Amino acid sequence: MPYTKLLEKTRAFVSSVLAAEPSSHDMAHIKRVEALCLKLQKEEGGELLVLRLAALLHDVGVLREHENGGDHALYSAEIASDFLSREGLSEALVKRVVYCIKVHRFSGGHVPEVLEAQILQDADRLDALGAIGVFRAVLSMGALRMLKYTKGIDKGKSKKTVYAPDPVDGFYEYMQYKPSKIPEKLNTETAKRLAEERLKTMHLFQEALKREAECESLKT
Repeated sequence: MPYTKLLEKTRAFVSSVLAAEPSSHDMAHIKRVEALCLKLQKEEGGELLVLRLAALLHDVGVLREHENGGDHALYSAEIASDFLSREGLSEALVKRVVYCIKVHRFSGGHVPEVLEAQILQDADRLDALGAIGVFRAVLSMGALRMLKYTKGIDKGKSKKTVYAPDPVDGFYEYMQYKPSKIPEKLNTETAKRLAEERLKTMHLFQEALKREAECESLKT
């Protein structure tokens, strides 16, 4: 199958699967991660086809995680393997894409052994930083709290952040748990440089949020 047609078909498949995603692992996130992978690849290298397929498919299992618990990276790897095999890709190529997906998740703690996996992991983590990182964090907190309220789905690992009685306190907890630790866990020098600028934006927001929240608490 021609390169561009395969990417178009993969993008359409992922878009249809994630149409019902209420949180921040939506198609907009997928597109940003793909774009970041391309940006990093220009400076770091790596095979484009593996990177783009892995970027497109890396979160395709997130809805299954919402419903059943478990790890969406593993679900995504399984779904990606089935989809790419049906499209006639070689076993070797499918394995390379699947490996990138399996090790991408921040909470998984994996250290990727190949460049394409390092770039996907970095791109996914960069999208949790900066102004878009703040937006995604707030969106996720709201969506996951609502899932618990409406469907009883409890994302246990997120209790300190998502389910904090005061969502502002939850955001502070989230900043300490994830964004502040991301730069030290990045693989490529290009990603580290981009992360430094994005984290500055998050710190400015956090400082303003703290000032305003404290001001409001003094009034009560």
